[in-house]
Amino acid sequence: MPANLPSKICEVCGLPFNWRKKWKKNWDDVKYCSEKCRKNKKTTSSVAETKNLKE
Repeated sequence: MPANLPSKICEVCGLPFNWRKKWKKNWDDVKYCSEKCRKNKKTTSSVAETKNLKE
């Protein structure tokens, strides 16, 4: 497993996540680390913004 996989920050929880093979065709469109975050995108997106402001 290569250690130099691309990563992004989840827009909902603010945690980093790495590239996965299932996202190969649409990596540029991936915004969420999990289904849970994708489903909660409207209710918790301000949590990530608040967390980023504190850092």
